[in-house]
Amino acid sequence: MKLSVWLVAGALALPVAANAGNRDRRGQAGAQELMVNPWARTNGLMGMNTSLVQGVEAMKSNIGGLAYVDGTELGVSYSLFLRGSNVNVSNLALAQKLGDVGVLGVNIQSMGFGEIDITDVNHPEGGLGTFKPQFFNLQLGFAKTFSRSIHAGIAATFVSEQISNIKASGAAFEAGIQYQTGARDNFHFGVTLRNVGTNMSFSGEGFAVDVQAPESELYQQTRSIPSASFQMPTYLNFGAAYDFYLDENHLKSATDQPKHRLTAMAGFTSNSFTNDYIGAGLEYSFRDIFMVRGSYRYEKDITDATNSGTFYTGIGAGASVRTTIGKNGPALAIDYGYTPTVRPANGVHTFSLRFSAFSKKAKADKSGDTE
Repeated sequence: MKLSVWLVAGALALPVAANAGNRDRRGQAGAQELMVNPWARTNGLMGMNTSLVQGVEAMKSNIGGLAYVDGTELGVSYSLFLRGSNVNVSNLALAQKLGDVGVLGVNIQSMGFGEIDITDVNHPEGGLGTFKPQFFNLQLGFAKTFSRSIHAGIAATFVSEQISNIKASGAAFEAGIQYQTGARDNFHFGVTLRNVGTNMSFSGEGFAVDVQAPESELYQQTRSIPSASFQMPTYLNFGAAYDFYLDENHLKSATDQPKHRLTAMAGFTSNSFTNDYIGAGLEYSFRDIFMVRGSYRYEKDITDATNSGTFYTGIGAGASVRTTIGKNGPALAIDYGYTPTVRPANGVHTFSLRFSAFSKKAKADKSGDTE
């Protein structure tokens, strides 16, 4: 089984290994909204939680973590980009366990930019009205638990970008796997390949122009200017994490559950169209009720204001509060994540709300636990 994990990881790595971090291809990919993660916990960790992300949140990080849903899970999130810029991301996700078959999930993400003035060569300052760009994607995912240690999944995302008279659409695919082991399943490893998809190109009335008819100066013709196609922002991500239970040596019996957990994690992202990322993060948890986290992600030239390819500083932080309604009832969690930025320094604020209703089997297992 362990051999299978490494074989799958190697197979995922092959398609992008040759072009990883290629500076010559920077800016040649489109659909960059696929690189935006809408969940607060993941943003607070700058994506370093690939190996242990779980539930509906895993659909935007490592689809293999979707397999941990044991019942029904619903999540909503909202991200405010660069306060005052009118850029925002709204996200809705739902996952349902289908018995022993696996877990099916759906994620809807919308990115808005507010109203933008219409301009042309004769009206560079506007005055012709406004338009609202809208980026939308719909993701369908499936994940399955193959053993206590191995969880894997696949997903497909339909991508749509449009304004009033121009639009583009395409499809992206992904696969991911998570492996865990240890006395308390406290070692985690994960790998995911995301955004392998079709080429996209814009079309519509916005590319139509009126030109003089070549056969007569009295007539005009409407011609359409072709638009070049672009590729999806494919990337490969590896992650590892280890849970340290700080009070494990003070437990009264083997059935007692530790109260204090400190998780150290690290990750590496190989991008096909921009710089690679590498980073690490820490998360402290008290009884899985209160959690606080922080992280740092480095890429080439991130500290160079002139040559940096990102507006992030590389730092991420956040916190979560989780409670169970009743002894074995559903769980409700509120998450917040903050990632500071430069040029401008308004940062990205992300808020998430997650609701989990457990299956009858999971409730029975919980009622038999000793705290």
